[in-house]
Amino acid sequence: MKKLFSLSLALLLAAAVVLAAVNITGEWEMTQKTPQGDRTRPITFTQDGEKLTVKTIGRNGEEITATGTVKGNDIEWSITRTTPQGEFTVTYKGKVEGDKMAGTMAMGDRTMEWSAVKKAK
Repeated sequence: MKKLFSLSLALLLAAAVVLAAVNITGEWEMTQKTPQGDRTRPITFTQDGEKLTVKTIGRNGEEITATGTVKGNDIEWSITRTTPQGEFTVTYKGKVEGDKMAGTMAMGDRTMEWSAVKKAK
């Protein structure tokens, strides 16, 4: 009887973890806090398990694609860009809470805050 109870409890806990997993697939509005003021732009996430594909538009209108991960409520992705000054990578880390997320973006030793809200369908 104890084995059956333990097995049932383990299955319930596993089901709860699956149900609690976030899925951020969809269109979002992202705001980055920069020294020049807030910058808002659309961003699209496609999630497949823990794998994340990110698409957004750069300052010059170019499409930017990146990959990252979603683990529990933690999200992370990096974008590497080539400029006349050389290559640089921006790493975004944050937490997802329902239809909102927020975190920091790091470029070398500089960090800034960002937030995003899921667009209504």
